[in-house]
Amino acid sequence: MTEGLFPVERARAEVAPGAVHVPGWLSAERQRELVAACREWGRGPVPFQHTVLPGGGVMSVQTLCLGWRWEPYRYVPGTAELPAWLAGLGREALVAAYGEHGGYAPDTALVNFYDAGAGAKMGMHRDREERSGAPVVSLSLGDTCVFRFGNTENRGRPYTDVELVSGDLFVFGGPSRFAYHGVPKVYGGTADPALGLAGRLNITLRETGLS
Repeated sequence: MTEGLFPVERARAEVAPGAVHVPGWLSAERQRELVAACREWGRGPVPFQHTVLPGGGVMSVQTLCLGWRWEPYRYVPGTAELPAWLAGLGREALVAAYGEHGGYAPDTALVNFYDAGAGAKMGMHRDREERSGAPVVSLSLGDTCVFRFGNTENRGRPYTDVELVSGDLFVFGGPSRFAYHGVPKVYGGTADPALGLAGRLNITLRETGLS
């Protein structure tokens, strides 16, 4: 990204207590590897699909789950395994954000695909089906988005809009673990063509606290 002739500095930032944004954390090579992995998972036993909500609404994003499978609003045993290397990447992410991983052991990953051409977005919500208060690790791939990070009380203000670019890491735990958050906008066509991805992929790693 540029502003005039000079690059815009994107520095690590603590958006709220326990909520840390680390721009450009994933190398270009690691991003390509993750995109390839997401495509492979999508060919597996639980492909990407639009989640149907209890009230009959259909989510605009497409989702697949590794490890425990999320469905509104609970986890059930899944049929796609969470790779050990992906859990290890989650621990590396916590070290980058917090300086230590604290024995982080994610047992589920939600992979969301946002089709910018279809106007895919995510409303404000909390990740609260987990029985563990361990942090959520979020990895961004592809198109740039607006990530709205709010408060723990309601879906409204105060909130902070953060621009997440391909390769960015966002971790939220501690006092911010159950904060409302969402994706009101994806900027189509902003991904590096070398990534071979049209749209946005978001991988979130979590500990469910389930046995």
